[in-house]
Amino acid sequence: MEVSIIQIGNSKGLRLNKSILERYNIKDKVELILEKGQIVLKPIDEPRKGWNKAFKKMHEQKDDQLFMDDVFEDESFEEWS
Repeated sequence: MEVSIIQIGNSKGLRLNKSILERYNIKDKVELILEKGQIVLKPIDEPRKGWNKAFKKMHEQKDDQLFMDDVFEDESFEEWS
């Protein structure tokens, strides 16, 4: 597929049509990969998508308790200051 390079302010860019954006689930950002003689645009996945909802559900079910204390009895923060 051939696309034109367009002027965007002082820069240049390319325009992707709606069907490409939808097909590859491209939202606001892509990863730009420079390979041997090629430029690859890769959609950025959202690996943490839905985590807020899952954490809220865990909290409601009281399933978000720590397995161990986050500070040990013999731990001293004075040595770090």
